[in-house]
Amino acid sequence: MIVQIQNISKKFKNGTTALSNVNFSVDRGEFVSVIGPSGAGKTTLFRILNGAERADSGRVIINEKHLESTKGKARRMIQKNIGTVYQDFALVENISCIHNVLSACLPDMTFIPAVLGIFGKERNTEAESLLNLVGLADKVNEPVKNLSGGQKQRVAIARALMRRPSVLLADEPVASLDPITGRQILELISSIRKTQGLTVLMNSHNLQFSLEFSSRIIGLRSGITVFDGAPEDITPLIISAIYGSSADISDIQEAAL
Repeated sequence: MIVQIQNISKKFKNGTTALSNVNFSVDRGEFVSVIGPSGAGKTTLFRILNGAERADSGRVIINEKHLESTKGKARRMIQKNIGTVYQDFALVENISCIHNVLSACLPDMTFIPAVLGIFGKERNTEAESLLNLVGLADKVNEPVKNLSGGQKQRVAIARALMRRPSVLLADEPVASLDPITGRQILELISSIRKTQGLTVLMNSHNLQFSLEFSSRIIGLRSGITVFDGAPEDITPLIISAIYGSSADISDIQEAAL
């Protein structure tokens, strides 16, 4: 198992319980979608997975190393195994595509090269190669602000891959994109997963895309896991358990056709 979530719970200071004893494991190479209504705990789960948030209890194990019990350099080494792609891209608009990709290297660099932006020939070559991989070979020196939404997400994917992760977290990666562009982005992520042996966990509100691209679905409701299985095992009853709405049942039925 490349990712193990063991009895993870998280409660915020305002009293909201985001996650309650969540358990699941992910095998290397899987494409897992985490679905559920707003407030189900999906984003909190992903923030715990990439180390941006700490769980109140439970264990996160990445490549057999315990994330929550480590600090400093050891924690950063575990986090390096995880790349994250965000809904809003999280790019610096006024700098070039290649410099956005290279920014993934900053946590591993010493102070002066990081401040001066001296990344070295090897890193520059790798960043150019990744931009080529995501279909942006002609945009290497283009400022990000000149790109379309789909192109920006491709830069974000290249930046995540610059960390050479074994796990890619895709946090609503196509929510800001039109359906055609969104499908292209998920096809790209799926292709990279296969060619590079990545494990993908996607947080998504798009039921159709989750069913189509995932090898497995995890359904959360009110911070509790209510489904963990194959897309073909999803039924209207299961969707009702996840979303509690007949409207969502019709949506999933249409998506499954």
